[in-house]
Amino acid sequence: MTVTTTFTVEGYQIKEYKGIVRGIIVRSPTIAQDIMGGLKNIVGGKIGAYTQMCEQTRQQAFELMLSHAQELGANAVVGLRYDASDVVDSATEVLCYGTAVVIEPVP
Repeated sequence: MTVTTTFTVEGYQIKEYKGIVRGIIVRSPTIAQDIMGGLKNIVGGKIGAYTQMCEQTRQQAFELMLSHAQELGANAVVGLRYDASDVVDSATEVLCYGTAVVIEPVP
């Protein structure tokens, strides 16, 4: 499936708009990630445990969005965006969204 942050795909035309698609994940760190993150917070530096958790969460939200697009019969998603917000002190919501479309090569 073609996915882009732009609203067009070079060499293709949008044949049909299927609608907004999204993937939402709410995640909190494991106890180990929280301990390691807390220690790094004290001494400073990159917090690898949190970085890994965030990347996994973004990937899962992306995959859910792709599944939603496939359910609608799309073969592409344009206007891809991510958003994140805190749900509670230790949990974050990651939203991946865009517009599901059917594209075809320009003749």
